[in-house]
Amino acid sequence: MNNIFQGVEIAVLIPCYNEEIAVPLVIRGFRQALPAAKIYVYDNSSTDRTAEVAAREGAIVGHEPFPGKGNVMRRMFSDIEADVYVLVDGDDTYDPQVAPKLVQMLLNKQLDMVNGARVSTIQDAYRFGHRFGNRVLTGLVQFIFGKQFGDMLSGYRVFSRRFVKSFPAISSGFEIETELTVHALELRMKTAEVPTHYKERPAGSTSKLSTIRDGLRILRMIGHLVKEERPLMFFGCTFAVLALLSMGLATPIVLEFLRTALVPRLPTAVLSLGIMLLAFLSMACGLILDTVTHSRREIKRLAYLEIPAPTWPAMGALQPLPARVGSMPVAARAGKDAEQAGALLAVS
Repeated sequence: MNNIFQGVEIAVLIPCYNEEIAVPLVIRGFRQALPAAKIYVYDNSSTDRTAEVAAREGAIVGHEPFPGKGNVMRRMFSDIEADVYVLVDGDDTYDPQVAPKLVQMLLNKQLDMVNGARVSTIQDAYRFGHRFGNRVLTGLVQFIFGKQFGDMLSGYRVFSRRFVKSFPAISSGFEIETELTVHALELRMKTAEVPTHYKERPAGSTSKLSTIRDGLRILRMIGHLVKEERPLMFFGCTFAVLALLSMGLATPIVLEFLRTALVPRLPTAVLSLGIMLLAFLSMACGLILDTVTHSRREIKRLAYLEIPAPTWPAMGALQPLPARVGSMPVAARAGKDAEQAGALLAVS
Protein backbone atom coordinates (compact mmCIF):
# COMPACT_ATOMS: atom_id res chain seq x y z
CA MET A 1 0.00 0.00 0.00
CA ASN A 2 3.00 2.32 0.37
CA ASN A 3 3.43 3.30 -3.31
CA ILE A 4 0.03 2.90 -4.94
CA PHE A 5 -0.95 6.52 -4.23
CA GLN A 6 2.07 7.99 -5.98
CA GLY A 7 1.08 11.20 -7.72
CA VAL A 8 -1.88 11.78 -5.38
CA GLU A 9 -1.50 14.43 -2.71
CA ILE A 10 -3.16 13.22 0.48
CA ALA A 11 -3.74 15.36 3.57
CA VAL A 12 -4.65 13.90 6.95
CA LEU A 13 -6.67 16.44 8.94
CA ILE A 14 -6.74 16.08 12.73
CA PRO A 15 -8.76 18.71 14.64
CA CYS A 16 -7.73 18.72 18.31
CA TYR A 17 -8.72 20.18 21.62
CA ASN A 18 -6.73 19.03 24.66
CA GLU A 19 -5.52 15.78 23.07
CA GLU A 20 -1.94 15.82 24.39
CA ILE A 21 -2.07 12.13 25.26
CA ALA A 22 -3.86 10.75 22.19
CA VAL A 23 -2.66 12.86 19.27
CA PRO A 24 0.90 11.41 19.10
CA LEU A 25 -0.61 7.93 18.70
CA VAL A 26 -2.88 9.18 15.91
CA ILE A 27 0.01 10.84 14.07
CA ARG A 28 2.21 7.74 14.27
CA GLY A 29 -0.63 5.48 13.14
CA PHE A 30 -1.43 7.53 10.04
CA ARG A 31 2.23 8.07 9.17
CA GLN A 32 2.58 4.29 9.08
CA ALA A 33 -0.69 3.75 7.15
CA LEU A 34 -0.18 6.62 4.66
CA PRO A 35 3.57 7.33 4.53
CA ALA A 36 3.33 9.87 1.69
CA ALA A 37 0.50 11.88 3.28
CA LYS A 38 0.97 15.25 4.93
CA ILE A 39 -0.41 15.25 8.46
CA TYR A 40 -2.03 18.44 9.74
CA VAL A 41 -3.01 19.00 13.36
CA TYR A 42 -5.09 22.11 14.07
CA ASP A 43 -5.12 23.11 17.71
CA ASN A 44 -8.41 24.60 18.91
CA SER A 45 -7.07 26.77 21.77
CA SER A 46 -6.02 23.78 23.86
CA THR A 47 -4.92 24.37 27.46
CA ASP A 48 -2.47 21.46 27.40
CA ARG A 49 0.58 20.72 25.20
CA THR A 50 -1.36 19.39 22.19
CA ALA A 51 0.33 21.69 19.66
CA GLU A 52 3.79 21.10 21.12
CA VAL A 53 3.61 17.30 21.06
CA ALA A 54 2.06 17.30 17.58
CA ALA A 55 4.93 19.42 16.24
CA ARG A 56 7.41 17.14 17.95
CA GLU A 57 5.87 14.18 16.11
CA GLY A 58 6.43 15.94 12.78
CA ALA A 59 2.88 17.10 12.06
CA ILE A 60 2.13 20.46 10.44
CA VAL A 61 0.48 22.43 13.23
CA GLY A 62 -2.17 25.09 12.68
CA HIS A 63 -4.29 27.08 15.12
CA GLU A 64 -7.96 28.04 15.28
CA PRO A 65 -8.90 30.49 18.09
CA PHE A 66 -12.68 30.14 17.76
CA PRO A 67 -13.85 27.15 19.85
CA GLY A 68 -15.70 24.22 18.31
CA LYS A 69 -14.98 21.41 15.89
CA GLY A 70 -16.95 23.09 13.12
CA ASN A 71 -14.77 26.20 13.33
CA VAL A 72 -11.60 24.09 13.19
CA MET A 73 -12.78 22.13 10.16
CA ARG A 74 -13.82 25.29 8.32
CA ARG A 75 -10.31 26.65 8.85
CA MET A 76 -8.68 23.40 7.73
CA PHE A 77 -10.83 23.12 4.61
CA SER A 78 -9.95 26.72 3.74
CA ASP A 79 -6.20 26.53 4.36
CA ILE A 80 -5.13 23.10 3.14
CA GLU A 81 -4.67 22.14 -0.51
CA ALA A 82 -4.69 18.45 -1.51
CA ASP A 83 -6.28 15.92 -3.85
CA VAL A 84 -7.70 13.72 -1.07
CA TYR A 85 -8.52 14.71 2.51
CA VAL A 86 -8.63 12.19 5.36
CA LEU A 87 -10.50 13.60 8.37
CA VAL A 88 -10.07 11.86 11.72
CA ASP A 89 -10.60 12.81 15.35
CA GLY A 90 -7.50 13.28 17.47
CA ASP A 91 -8.65 10.94 20.26
CA ASP A 92 -7.10 7.70 18.87
CA THR A 93 -10.45 5.88 18.69
CA TYR A 94 -10.35 5.15 14.93
CA ASP A 95 -8.22 2.58 13.12
CA PRO A 96 -5.58 4.27 10.90
CA GLN A 97 -4.82 1.02 9.07
CA VAL A 98 -8.14 1.20 7.23
CA ALA A 99 -7.28 4.61 5.76
CA PRO A 100 -5.60 3.22 2.59
CA LYS A 101 -8.74 1.19 1.88
CA LEU A 102 -10.94 4.27 2.23
CA VAL A 103 -8.68 6.39 0.02
CA GLN A 104 -8.43 3.63 -2.59
CA MET A 105 -12.22 3.28 -2.70
CA LEU A 106 -12.68 7.02 -3.13
CA LEU A 107 -10.21 7.16 -6.01
CA ASN A 108 -11.17 3.93 -7.77
CA LYS A 109 -14.87 4.76 -7.80
CA GLN A 110 -14.41 8.54 -8.14
CA LEU A 111 -16.41 9.18 -4.99
CA ASP A 112 -16.73 12.46 -3.14
CA MET A 113 -16.95 11.08 0.38
CA VAL A 114 -16.31 7.77 2.11
CA ASN A 115 -17.77 7.55 5.61
CA GLY A 116 -16.21 5.29 8.23
CA ALA A 117 -19.17 3.78 10.10
CA ARG A 118 -18.21 2.91 13.66
CA VAL A 119 -18.32 -0.75 14.74
CA SER A 120 -17.42 -1.59 18.33
CA THR A 121 -18.17 -4.27 20.90
CA ILE A 122 -16.55 -2.28 23.73
CA GLN A 123 -19.23 -0.53 25.77
CA ASP A 124 -16.84 2.10 27.18
CA ALA A 125 -15.67 3.03 23.68
CA TYR A 126 -19.14 3.65 22.28
CA ARG A 127 -21.41 4.40 25.21
CA PHE A 128 -25.11 3.56 25.12
CA GLY A 129 -26.18 7.20 25.31
CA HIS A 130 -24.00 8.16 22.34
CA ARG A 131 -25.04 5.08 20.39
CA PHE A 132 -28.76 5.65 21.03
CA GLY A 133 -28.54 9.36 20.25
CA ASN A 134 -26.67 8.62 17.03
CA ARG A 135 -29.34 6.16 15.92
CA VAL A 136 -32.16 8.61 16.65
CA LEU A 137 -30.50 11.56 14.91
CA THR A 138 -29.28 9.47 11.98
CA GLY A 139 -32.76 8.01 11.57
CA LEU A 140 -34.26 11.49 11.54
CA VAL A 141 -31.86 12.63 8.80
CA GLN A 142 -32.52 9.43 6.85
CA PHE A 143 -36.26 10.06 7.01
CA ILE A 144 -35.95 13.66 5.78
CA PHE A 145 -32.97 13.66 3.42
CA GLY A 146 -32.32 10.05 2.38
CA LYS A 147 -31.07 6.68 3.65
CA GLN A 148 -27.48 6.72 2.48
CA PHE A 149 -25.54 6.65 5.76
CA GLY A 150 -25.93 4.46 8.83
CA ASP A 151 -23.54 6.47 11.04
CA MET A 152 -24.07 10.13 10.34
CA LEU A 153 -21.94 11.33 13.26
CA SER A 154 -18.73 9.46 12.47
CA GLY A 155 -15.54 11.51 12.79
CA TYR A 156 -13.62 9.36 10.29
CA ARG A 157 -14.17 10.36 6.65
CA VAL A 158 -12.32 10.70 3.36
CA PHE A 159 -13.19 13.55 0.98
CA SER A 160 -12.39 14.54 -2.56
CA ARG A 161 -11.07 18.01 -3.26
CA ARG A 162 -14.30 19.00 -5.00
CA PHE A 163 -16.29 18.16 -1.86
CA VAL A 164 -14.02 20.10 0.48
CA LYS A 165 -13.74 23.21 -1.68
CA SER A 166 -17.48 23.40 -2.39
CA PHE A 167 -18.62 22.84 1.20
CA PRO A 168 -20.10 26.01 2.77
CA ALA A 169 -19.48 25.17 6.42
CA ILE A 170 -21.69 27.13 8.81
CA SER A 171 -21.53 24.95 11.94
CA SER A 172 -19.38 25.78 14.93
CA GLY A 173 -19.41 22.55 16.95
CA PHE A 174 -19.99 18.81 16.70
CA GLU A 175 -23.03 19.37 14.48
CA ILE A 176 -20.58 19.76 11.58
CA GLU A 177 -20.94 16.02 10.83
CA THR A 178 -24.66 16.51 10.23
CA GLU A 179 -23.94 19.38 7.87
CA LEU A 180 -21.38 17.28 5.95
CA THR A 181 -23.89 14.47 5.51
CA VAL A 182 -26.76 16.69 4.37
CA HIS A 183 -24.46 18.56 1.96
CA ALA A 184 -23.56 15.27 0.25
CA LEU A 185 -27.18 14.12 0.13
CA GLU A 186 -28.58 17.39 -1.20
CA LEU A 187 -26.08 17.60 -4.06
CA ARG A 188 -26.50 13.86 -4.76
CA MET A 189 -22.77 13.27 -4.51
CA LYS A 190 -21.28 9.83 -5.01
CA THR A 191 -20.57 8.45 -1.56
CA ALA A 192 -19.93 5.18 0.24
CA GLU A 193 -19.86 3.90 3.80
CA VAL A 194 -17.36 1.36 5.15
CA PRO A 195 -17.53 -0.30 8.60
CA THR A 196 -14.48 0.66 10.67
CA HIS A 197 -13.28 -0.54 14.05
CA TYR A 198 -13.91 1.89 16.90
CA LYS A 199 -11.94 1.56 20.14
CA GLU A 200 -11.82 3.29 23.50
CA ARG A 201 -9.67 6.30 24.21
CA PRO A 202 -6.16 5.85 25.65
CA ALA A 203 -5.85 6.05 29.43
CA GLY A 204 -5.89 9.60 30.73
CA SER A 205 -7.77 11.02 27.72
CA THR A 206 -11.30 12.33 28.21
CA SER A 207 -14.15 12.90 25.76
CA LYS A 208 -15.23 16.46 24.96
CA LEU A 209 -18.69 15.35 23.74
CA SER A 210 -21.70 16.08 25.95
CA THR A 211 -24.55 13.68 25.14
CA ILE A 212 -27.40 16.05 26.04
CA ARG A 213 -25.94 19.42 25.11
CA ASP A 214 -24.38 18.38 21.82
CA GLY A 215 -27.37 16.18 20.99
CA LEU A 216 -29.64 19.22 21.29
CA ARG A 217 -27.25 21.26 19.14
CA ILE A 218 -27.31 18.56 16.47
CA LEU A 219 -31.11 18.44 16.64
CA ARG A 220 -31.22 22.21 16.22
CA MET A 221 -28.88 21.93 13.22
CA ILE A 222 -31.20 19.33 11.64
CA GLY A 223 -34.11 21.74 12.08
CA HIS A 224 -32.07 24.55 10.54
CA LEU A 225 -31.09 22.37 7.57
CA VAL A 226 -34.71 21.30 7.04
CA LYS A 227 -35.73 24.96 6.91
CA GLU A 228 -32.88 25.81 4.53
CA GLU A 229 -32.97 22.72 2.28
CA ARG A 230 -36.61 21.62 2.58
CA PRO A 231 -38.55 24.88 3.09
CA LEU A 232 -41.74 23.55 1.54
CA MET A 233 -41.75 20.64 4.00
CA PHE A 234 -40.89 22.92 6.95
CA PHE A 235 -43.47 25.61 6.24
CA GLY A 236 -45.96 23.03 4.98
CA CYS A 237 -45.89 21.37 8.40
CA THR A 238 -46.34 24.77 10.01
CA PHE A 239 -49.32 25.37 7.70
CA ALA A 240 -50.87 22.04 8.68
CA VAL A 241 -50.50 22.70 12.43
CA LEU A 242 -51.92 26.22 12.21
CA ALA A 243 -54.76 25.18 9.90
CA LEU A 244 -55.79 22.34 12.20
CA LEU A 245 -55.68 24.66 15.21
CA SER A 246 -57.80 27.24 13.38
CA MET A 247 -60.36 24.66 12.30
CA GLY A 248 -60.49 23.26 15.82
CA LEU A 249 -61.36 26.69 17.19
CA ALA A 250 -63.79 27.49 14.38
CA THR A 251 -65.75 24.23 14.27
CA PRO A 252 -68.03 24.83 17.31
CA ILE A 253 -68.59 28.45 16.24
CA VAL A 254 -69.63 27.40 12.72
CA LEU A 255 -71.91 24.68 14.07
CA GLU A 256 -73.54 27.18 16.43
CA PHE A 257 -73.96 29.67 13.56
CA LEU A 258 -75.61 27.02 11.35
CA ARG A 259 -77.98 26.16 14.16
CA THR A 260 -78.92 29.65 15.45
CA ALA A 261 -77.50 32.10 12.83
CA LEU A 262 -75.60 33.73 15.70
CA VAL A 263 -71.85 34.09 16.44
CA PRO A 264 -71.71 33.86 20.23
CA ARG A 265 -67.90 33.94 20.62
CA LEU A 266 -66.70 36.69 18.33
CA PRO A 267 -63.11 36.93 19.80
CA THR A 268 -62.60 33.21 19.20
CA ALA A 269 -63.85 33.57 15.64
CA VAL A 270 -61.44 36.43 15.02
CA LEU A 271 -58.59 34.41 16.54
CA SER A 272 -59.45 31.44 14.32
CA LEU A 273 -59.45 33.66 11.24
CA GLY A 274 -56.09 35.17 12.21
CA ILE A 275 -54.51 31.76 12.70
CA MET A 276 -55.82 30.57 9.33
CA LEU A 277 -54.32 33.66 7.66
CA LEU A 278 -50.99 32.85 9.31
CA ALA A 279 -51.29 29.29 8.01
CA PHE A 280 -51.70 30.42 4.41
CA LEU A 281 -48.92 32.98 4.86
CA SER A 282 -46.65 30.14 6.01
CA MET A 283 -47.55 28.08 2.95
CA ALA A 284 -46.82 31.05 0.68
CA CYS A 285 -43.41 31.47 2.35
CA GLY A 286 -42.72 27.79 1.79
CA LEU A 287 -43.56 27.98 -1.92
CA ILE A 288 -41.40 31.06 -2.46
CA LEU A 289 -38.43 29.76 -0.47
CA ASP A 290 -38.63 26.41 -2.23
CA THR A 291 -37.94 28.19 -5.52
CA VAL A 292 -35.05 30.09 -3.90
CA THR A 293 -33.64 26.84 -2.52
CA HIS A 294 -33.65 25.25 -5.95
CA SER A 295 -31.65 28.21 -7.26
CA ARG A 296 -29.19 27.97 -4.37
CA ARG A 297 -28.77 24.25 -4.97
CA GLU A 298 -28.01 24.88 -8.64
CA ILE A 299 -25.37 27.46 -7.72
CA LYS A 300 -23.74 25.05 -5.26
CA ARG A 301 -23.81 22.35 -7.91
CA LEU A 302 -22.08 24.61 -10.42
CA ALA A 303 -19.40 25.50 -7.83
CA TYR A 304 -18.94 21.79 -7.19
CA LEU A 305 -18.62 21.01 -10.91
CA GLU A 306 -15.93 23.67 -11.41
CA ILE A 307 -13.48 21.40 -9.56
CA PRO A 308 -12.22 18.30 -11.46
CA ALA A 309 -13.33 14.88 -10.25
CA PRO A 310 -10.79 12.79 -8.31
CA THR A 311 -8.58 10.79 -10.69
CA TRP A 312 -6.02 8.09 -10.16
CA PRO A 313 -3.87 5.83 -12.38
CA ALA A 314 -6.06 2.87 -13.30
CA MET A 315 -5.73 -0.29 -11.20
CA GLY A 316 -3.01 1.09 -8.97
CA ALA A 317 -0.47 1.95 -11.67
CA LEU A 318 2.61 3.56 -10.18
CA GLN A 319 2.95 6.37 -12.74
CA PRO A 320 2.13 9.83 -11.38
CA LEU A 321 -1.05 11.55 -12.48
CA PRO A 322 -0.62 13.63 -15.69
CA ALA A 323 -0.56 17.38 -15.26
CA ARG A 324 -3.89 18.88 -16.25
CA VAL A 325 -5.04 22.04 -17.92
CA GLY A 326 -8.74 22.37 -17.25
CA SER A 327 -10.11 18.85 -17.55
CA MET A 328 -7.76 17.63 -20.34
CA PRO A 329 -4.28 16.15 -19.72
CA VAL A 330 -1.44 18.38 -20.93
CA ALA A 331 -0.15 15.78 -23.42
CA ALA A 332 -3.58 15.26 -24.94
CA ARG A 333 -4.17 19.01 -25.16
CA ALA A 334 -0.76 19.57 -26.79
CA GLY A 335 -1.50 16.85 -29.35
CA LYS A 336 -4.87 18.36 -30.13
CA ASP A 337 -3.33 21.84 -30.50
CA ALA A 338 -0.69 20.47 -32.87
CA GLU A 339 -3.36 18.74 -34.95
CA GLN A 340 -5.37 21.96 -35.19
CA ALA A 341 -2.25 23.93 -36.14
CA GLY A 342 -1.48 21.43 -38.93
CA ALA A 343 -5.01 21.72 -40.24
CA LEU A 344 -4.73 25.52 -40.35
CA LEU A 345 -1.43 25.33 -42.24
CA ALA A 346 -2.96 22.94 -44.75
CA VAL A 347 -5.84 25.34 -45.36
CA SER A 348 -3.52 28.32 -45.79
